[in-house]
Amino acid sequence: MSSRELVASYPFLKGHGTENDFVVLPDHDGTIHAELTAERVRAICDRRAGIGGDGVLRVVRTELVPDGGGQDATWFMDYRNSDGSLSEMCGNGVRVFGRYLAEHGLADPSAPVPVATRAGVKVLTFAGGVAHGEIAVDMGTPKVLGETTVSVADRTWRALHVDMGNPHAVAFLDDGADLAEVGPLLDPPVHDEAVYPHGVNVEFVVRRAPGHVAMRVHERGSGETRSCGTGACAVMVAAALADRPDGGVRDTAYRVDLPGGTLRIIWTADDRIVMTGPAEIVAQGTTTL
Repeated sequence: MSSRELVASYPFLKGHGTENDFVVLPDHDGTIHAELTAERVRAICDRRAGIGGDGVLRVVRTELVPDGGGQDATWFMDYRNSDGSLSEMCGNGVRVFGRYLAEHGLADPSAPVPVATRAGVKVLTFAGGVAHGEIAVDMGTPKVLGETTVSVADRTWRALHVDMGNPHAVAFLDDGADLAEVGPLLDPPVHDEAVYPHGVNVEFVVRRAPGHVAMRVHERGSGETRSCGTGACAVMVAAALADRPDGGVRDTAYRVDLPGGTLRIIWTADDRIVMTGPAEIVAQGTTTL
């Protein structure tokens, strides 16, 4: 098929993880790749004129993806932000992706399910089988890359640069502060472009109790969203390091509250971040967008 021979219509599904919502496009044989332009993704994600979503998850065989990198996983999650840009990884999205694979007989939920991404293979575990809502994801080893700053309007906060396969700037608000004080986050917070030349996901965090934080997030390429899985992992890493400055961050667990729900994050003894949360498929149909 040439790029000019566009498919008249194709199937889609709609899913979310803690209300971070996505349009899932089954493209097992790579048929629609040529026409999935940034403009097409923006049209699909448009909440008034399209299906609506924070991004698009294209389901394709890894062997058909040029940047699949020979990863040891049958399926590749080709993730696009709602503005049409490519992204390395999406923590809530990979759980929705896994839910789709399990519900359609493309993966065995009784065993760990590997999913290839631009940030490497992520392994999913279905705690109670395909019918159970909770999915755990091994998000890999975090990279803590130093301090920076972020600003909203005339206010500036110190932030920790944490890489979870994609870049994050985690800023803690003062004790007793309200998350509403950072404003609507409709515009990207100002960041150091030398540190984040390709943009950054910014998290604003308040403490609720020991091992319990709440956050809001502005996602690079999507704006403020109801939840961000990689962001929640970055927040957990930053909180654990701040709470235990003398070490001992391994084998610890945090609850992270987001506007769309709650995620549970564990920093394992072998230096892996494991995120657990729900993922649901809520609709399916056919689109010509």
